[in-house]
Amino acid sequence: MRAFVAILPPREVREALSRAARSLPVIGVRWVRPENIHLTLKFLGEVPEDLIPRMSAALSEVARLEHPFRIEPEGFGAFPSPERARVLWAGIGEGSERLEELAAAVEEALSPLGFERERRPFRAHLTLGRARGRPTRLETVEPDREIPGFTAGALHLMRSAQGPSGVYYESLLEHPFSER
Repeated sequence: MRAFVAILPPREVREALSRAARSLPVIGVRWVRPENIHLTLKFLGEVPEDLIPRMSAALSEVARLEHPFRIEPEGFGAFPSPERARVLWAGIGEGSERLEELAAAVEEALSPLGFERERRPFRAHLTLGRARGRPTRLETVEPDREIPGFTAGALHLMRSAQGPSGVYYESLLEHPFSER
Protein backbone atom coordinates (compact mmCIF):
# COMPACT_ATOMS: atom_id res chain seq x y z
CA MET A 1 0.00 0.00 0.00
CA ARG A 2 1.09 3.60 -0.62
CA ALA A 3 1.50 5.45 2.66
CA PHE A 4 2.62 8.71 4.24
CA VAL A 5 2.71 10.40 7.65
CA ALA A 6 0.61 13.54 8.03
CA ILE A 7 -1.20 16.05 10.18
CA LEU A 8 -4.85 16.50 9.31
CA PRO A 9 -6.45 19.93 9.61
CA PRO A 10 -10.06 20.00 10.85
CA ARG A 11 -12.82 19.89 8.23
CA GLU A 12 -13.60 23.63 8.45
CA VAL A 13 -9.94 24.50 7.78
CA ARG A 14 -9.76 22.13 4.79
CA GLU A 15 -12.97 23.65 3.37
CA ALA A 16 -11.67 27.21 3.84
CA LEU A 17 -8.39 26.26 2.13
CA SER A 18 -10.29 24.69 -0.76
CA ARG A 19 -12.44 27.82 -1.23
CA ALA A 20 -9.36 30.05 -1.12
CA ALA A 21 -7.52 27.84 -3.63
CA ARG A 22 -10.38 27.92 -6.11
CA SER A 23 -10.32 31.72 -6.02
CA LEU A 24 -6.65 31.87 -7.08
CA PRO A 25 -6.01 33.49 -10.49
CA VAL A 26 -4.70 30.34 -12.22
CA ILE A 27 -5.90 28.12 -15.05
CA GLY A 28 -5.33 24.47 -15.90
CA VAL A 29 -5.29 23.20 -12.31
CA ARG A 30 -6.82 20.04 -10.86
CA TRP A 31 -7.85 21.04 -7.33
CA VAL A 32 -7.44 18.74 -4.35
CA ARG A 33 -10.78 17.77 -2.83
CA PRO A 34 -11.20 19.32 0.65
CA GLU A 35 -11.25 15.93 2.38
CA ASN A 36 -7.81 15.15 0.90
CA ILE A 37 -6.04 18.32 2.10
CA HIS A 38 -3.35 17.41 4.62
CA LEU A 39 0.13 18.36 5.78
CA THR A 40 2.64 15.66 4.80
CA LEU A 41 5.51 15.09 7.22
CA LYS A 42 6.98 12.12 5.35
CA PHE A 43 6.04 10.32 2.15
CA LEU A 44 6.74 6.60 2.54
CA GLY A 45 5.77 5.13 -0.84
CA GLU A 46 4.88 1.44 -1.06
CA VAL A 47 4.82 -0.13 2.39
CA PRO A 48 4.34 -3.83 3.19
CA GLU A 49 1.39 -4.28 5.54
CA ASP A 50 3.39 -6.47 7.92
CA LEU A 51 5.59 -3.43 8.69
CA ILE A 52 2.66 -1.37 10.02
CA PRO A 53 2.92 -2.54 13.67
CA ARG A 54 6.60 -1.49 13.83
CA MET A 55 5.81 1.82 12.09
CA SER A 56 2.98 2.39 14.53
CA ALA A 57 5.28 1.82 17.50
CA ALA A 58 7.86 4.26 16.09
CA LEU A 59 5.25 6.94 15.37
CA SER A 60 3.65 6.44 18.77
CA GLU A 61 6.99 7.21 20.42
CA VAL A 62 7.39 10.40 18.34
CA ALA A 63 3.85 11.52 19.25
CA ARG A 64 4.39 10.73 22.95
CA LEU A 65 7.25 13.26 23.00
CA GLU A 66 5.26 16.00 21.21
CA HIS A 67 2.68 18.43 22.61
CA PRO A 68 -0.21 20.00 20.68
CA PHE A 69 0.80 23.20 18.87
CA ARG A 70 -0.76 25.91 16.74
CA ILE A 71 -0.56 25.94 12.94
CA GLU A 72 -1.49 29.04 10.92
CA PRO A 73 -1.82 28.75 7.12
CA GLU A 74 -0.10 31.74 5.52
CA GLY A 75 0.13 32.72 1.88
CA PHE A 76 0.13 30.75 -1.35
CA GLY A 77 3.00 29.43 -3.40
CA ALA A 78 3.98 26.88 -6.00
CA PHE A 79 6.57 24.21 -6.68
CA PRO A 80 8.98 24.44 -8.38
CA SER A 81 8.24 28.20 -8.75
CA PRO A 82 5.25 30.54 -9.24
CA GLU A 83 6.32 31.04 -12.88
CA ARG A 84 6.35 27.27 -13.63
CA ALA A 85 3.80 26.04 -11.11
CA ARG A 86 3.16 22.29 -11.03
CA VAL A 87 1.93 22.12 -7.41
CA LEU A 88 0.01 24.97 -5.76
CA TRP A 89 0.05 25.18 -1.99
CA ALA A 90 -0.76 27.18 1.13
CA GLY A 91 2.27 27.92 3.27
CA ILE A 92 2.54 27.76 7.03
CA GLY A 93 3.44 30.73 9.23
CA GLU A 94 3.12 30.00 12.94
CA GLY A 95 4.02 26.38 13.60
CA SER A 96 6.43 25.92 10.68
CA GLU A 97 9.50 25.47 12.91
CA ARG A 98 7.70 22.89 15.07
CA LEU A 99 6.60 21.07 11.91
CA GLU A 100 10.19 20.99 10.68
CA GLU A 101 11.32 19.50 14.01
CA LEU A 102 8.45 16.99 13.92
CA ALA A 103 9.28 15.95 10.35
CA ALA A 104 12.90 15.38 11.41
CA ALA A 105 11.74 13.26 14.36
CA VAL A 106 9.54 11.16 12.05
CA GLU A 107 12.52 10.72 9.67
CA GLU A 108 14.70 9.61 12.58
CA ALA A 109 12.08 7.18 13.92
CA LEU A 110 11.35 5.51 10.57
CA SER A 111 14.90 5.35 9.21
CA PRO A 112 15.78 2.16 11.17
CA LEU A 113 12.79 0.47 9.48
CA GLY A 114 14.38 0.97 6.07
CA PHE A 115 12.73 4.21 4.97
CA GLU A 116 15.12 6.39 3.02
CA ARG A 117 15.75 9.86 4.39
CA GLU A 118 14.41 12.75 2.34
CA ARG A 119 17.17 14.55 0.46
CA ARG A 120 15.29 17.82 0.01
CA PRO A 121 14.80 20.10 3.00
CA PHE A 122 11.36 19.90 4.59
CA ARG A 123 9.02 22.75 3.64
CA ALA A 124 5.72 22.82 5.52
CA HIS A 125 2.80 23.29 3.14
CA LEU A 126 -0.73 22.13 2.34
CA THR A 127 -1.09 21.01 -1.29
CA LEU A 128 -4.17 22.60 -2.87
CA GLY A 129 -3.85 21.72 -6.56
CA ARG A 130 -1.72 20.33 -9.36
CA ALA A 131 -1.23 21.65 -12.88
CA ARG A 132 -2.87 19.58 -15.61
CA GLY A 133 -0.21 18.89 -18.20
CA ARG A 134 1.96 21.96 -18.69
CA PRO A 135 2.98 24.14 -15.75
CA THR A 136 0.76 27.10 -14.98
CA ARG A 137 1.62 30.52 -13.54
CA LEU A 138 0.64 31.67 -10.06
CA GLU A 139 0.31 35.44 -9.86
CA THR A 140 1.17 37.10 -6.57
CA VAL A 141 -1.93 37.18 -4.39
CA GLU A 142 -2.60 38.35 -0.88
CA PRO A 143 -3.32 35.52 1.57
CA ASP A 144 -6.98 34.94 2.33
CA ARG A 145 -7.61 36.14 5.87
CA GLU A 146 -10.61 33.81 6.07
CA ILE A 147 -8.46 30.70 6.52
CA PRO A 148 -8.48 29.76 10.19
CA GLY A 149 -5.55 28.27 12.05
CA PHE A 150 -5.79 25.03 13.97
CA THR A 151 -4.08 22.97 16.65
CA ALA A 152 -2.00 19.99 15.55
CA GLY A 153 -2.78 17.24 18.01
CA ALA A 154 -1.84 13.93 16.39
CA LEU A 155 0.27 12.12 13.83
CA HIS A 156 -1.61 10.05 11.25
CA LEU A 157 -0.32 7.12 9.27
CA MET A 158 -2.21 7.59 6.02
CA ARG A 159 -2.99 5.25 3.14
CA SER A 160 -3.43 6.52 -0.40
CA ALA A 161 -5.79 4.52 -2.61
CA GLN A 162 -7.61 4.82 -5.92
CA GLY A 163 -11.41 4.84 -5.73
CA PRO A 164 -14.19 5.29 -8.30
CA SER A 165 -14.04 9.10 -7.95
CA GLY A 166 -10.23 9.36 -7.84
CA VAL A 167 -7.53 9.19 -5.20
CA TYR A 168 -8.59 9.22 -1.58
CA TYR A 169 -6.68 9.17 1.69
CA GLU A 170 -7.54 7.15 4.74
CA SER A 171 -6.07 7.48 8.23
CA LEU A 172 -4.97 3.99 9.28
CA LEU A 173 -3.55 4.98 12.65
CA GLU A 174 -3.79 8.10 14.78
CA HIS A 175 -1.18 8.83 17.43
CA PRO A 176 -2.27 11.73 19.68
CA PHE A 177 0.34 14.08 21.08
CA SER A 178 0.87 14.19 24.84
CA GLU A 179 -1.11 16.75 26.77
CA ARG A 180 0.96 19.13 28.85
